[in-house]
Amino acid sequence: MVVDDENAGGHILLIGRSPSADKTHMKRRRTELQAWLWGEVVLAGLLGASLALFVAYPALRTQYNRPLLLLVLETTMALAGVLVALLAAARFSVVGLWTDLLLSAGFLIGSLSSVAFAVVPVLNGGSLNPADAWAALLGSITAQGLIAIAPFLGGRVRVRERALRDTVIAAGVVLVFAWLVFRAHGSGLPALTAVPGVRAAPPGLVSALAAQALLALLAVVGWGRRLVRTGDDLARWLALGFTLELFAALHLVFTPLRGTTYVAAGDFLRLIAFALMLVGAWRAIRSAEVGRAVAEERARVAREIHDGLAQYLFALSTHAQMLEAGVPVDEVGPQLKEAAELAQQEARFAILALSSASGTAPFDSALRRYVEFLTADGELEVDLEIDPHIRLAPDEQIEIFRIVQEGLGNVRRHAHASRAEVVIGQRPSGERFVAIEDDGEGFHDDAMTGGQGLRNMRDRASSIEGGFSVRSTPGLGTALEVVLRT
Repeated sequence: MVVDDENAGGHILLIGRSPSADKTHMKRRRTELQAWLWGEVVLAGLLGASLALFVAYPALRTQYNRPLLLLVLETTMALAGVLVALLAAARFSVVGLWTDLLLSAGFLIGSLSSVAFAVVPVLNGGSLNPADAWAALLGSITAQGLIAIAPFLGGRVRVRERALRDTVIAAGVVLVFAWLVFRAHGSGLPALTAVPGVRAAPPGLVSALAAQALLALLAVVGWGRRLVRTGDDLARWLALGFTLELFAALHLVFTPLRGTTYVAAGDFLRLIAFALMLVGAWRAIRSAEVGRAVAEERARVAREIHDGLAQYLFALSTHAQMLEAGVPVDEVGPQLKEAAELAQQEARFAILALSSASGTAPFDSALRRYVEFLTADGELEVDLEIDPHIRLAPDEQIEIFRIVQEGLGNVRRHAHASRAEVVIGQRPSGERFVAIEDDGEGFHDDAMTGGQGLRNMRDRASSIEGGFSVRSTPGLGTALEVVLRT
């Protein structure tokens, strides 16, 4: 039906007067963005005022000749950068965005260049020569360039493992290239320091420091823009961190270091910046893992419905159609009743399995209730033993529940067994296992790969990185075992 969109009021009789859409989430996000923006303004104002004060009153500028303290700060920031790179790489492996790949590459190059050219050369009482100082500066600029352009890129990478490997190789190539170039021209490079009234800043130093500040400003704009567009929590922390990085770079532009062993105010700003960005990366990877877990759980729920309840509902529909076609009730009625009972039972089993995996019901309680349902008619006796000290992850709980359900279902339908035993325990070596045994008819080895039930259990065990084995002897019963991941 086509309606006139110019006069929506004329269609009230058709569409009614529904309440307005809930805009609570939009308002909350707008409030969060406004709070972040005001926080950025206040922070930039305070940092700008302090910088202006240092520039206006040179006597307030403090630089301390503390080589050990500088070494500790550089090492701490390098380690924080490596952690941010690893966390960004972990989120990239989950989501696959180019943004996360460049972010990981930038922090990796920056941290490794800092370690290779600023930390290692001064260990054991050594000094930082001009070649190493300029190489560290070049690595920092390259890293900030990658991080600054990362928020402006979109799209996903198809081959993620290859992209991560190539990124690590590229980072190594950049570091080796920088080392070779500056070692080759090390004798002609000026010291990366300046002392007012004694030694002026070397040519190119102020330009390099200004480039750092410009890239930090670009990063603030880029990550702020990404926060506004996508609401990415990591972008919030990165924008905040690079605001500190921006003013740390500006401090060096207006007050270059007196020596490579001096500690200045900008170093402490950078340390705080790395701490904030590390917090943001940690929150981001936790969010990505939760998102992946939710997606996997949705896929499992869909599979549970398709493999179980949907099949019985289809049978109900088929039998109802047979009644409509005139098939006698005496012939279809018992089958219809059986299908309805099985559908009801399957719905209960699904609720138990999903509630145990989501934490709304203890796993052992849900499994014991399932066994009670299964053995209520007295046709099968089941002994269930669960080690009270065993720990199962949520994904393991639901798959183990379904493996036990599938295994006992096979025992009941095909094995003609009178007794079965289920053990979920942990061996002295720490190995966790699930074992199901019965005293039924058993089967030959050539039937082990043909049954759909066995394939389902093997696939479920594989989905939680577990091993699956089955042993059966005709007339002596069947035993299957799932060894869980370590």
